[in-house]
Amino acid sequence: MIIGDMKQKMELARKKVLNAIEEHQGTTLLATGVTGDDARLALAAVQAGARMVEPNHPALALARGYKGVTSMHAAEELRHEITMEQMAEATRGVRNVVGKDIYITVGAPGTFAEVMPTPLTEEGVVLLAKAGADGLHTHKATLEDLKDVVDIAHRNGLLVDAYIAHPADRHLFGIPCATPIEVGDTAKRMQDIGVDFVGLMTGMSYEGVKAGEIADPVKERIEALVKSVTVPTLAEGGINLDNFKAFMGTGVKIIVVGTAIDDVARKAVDQVIKTLLQH
Repeated sequence: MIIGDMKQKMELARKKVLNAIEEHQGTTLLATGVTGDDARLALAAVQAGARMVEPNHPALALARGYKGVTSMHAAEELRHEITMEQMAEATRGVRNVVGKDIYITVGAPGTFAEVMPTPLTEEGVVLLAKAGADGLHTHKATLEDLKDVVDIAHRNGLLVDAYIAHPADRHLFGIPCATPIEVGDTAKRMQDIGVDFVGLMTGMSYEGVKAGEIADPVKERIEALVKSVTVPTLAEGGINLDNFKAFMGTGVKIIVVGTAIDDVARKAVDQVIKTLLQH
């Protein structure tokens, strides 16, 4: 048996996260998008101070232009077709350049509520662990499915970050909860089944909200989450340079940012190319 080894691996991974939270005065960053699937940009993120990165299969589909997808929305529709071997390769590349002290959580086929039911196998999780993953980034839509993910992850030394979503979200990235009370109750149940980090999909697409602020419904959901669990909490969805400061002091320990980084990178490429082509 290797139970002790797996527990040790998980505790070392947990320490990476707690150290990142402490280093960044209570709220740290999980960098994803292009900084998760491109080793060059992962290294740039880490050199800038990030201590957590996240490769995931929809971002990899977009990065590779899989079947011609050019938007994250399109990539979400076929993310399940990305193979575990491809995710392991991306993870291995990121680990090779960022070093052993950076926390890597991986979204992979079967860790999300997939459009096409996709099993998460023991072999696949072992593959990710050997490639350098510390955790699984999960968006399962039922507690039963999430419990299965937690069990298989922990058996193989990986931690789990999982999320609560809103039933009206465009894509269902977590357990659907319509009210703050449901958020709090579900968060407790997620912690009880062994989820290591509990997150909230924030949406952040509320009309009439001033730039740099969080909509009151989102604030109420965040408050319910933070009050309900003792494990580190995350917020993901629509967080950018305009509104990220509003999350400081809410009790959220980790903000997950991908699209905002992708947008800046895309604009930088546009500016450089246009400048070089000016005559």
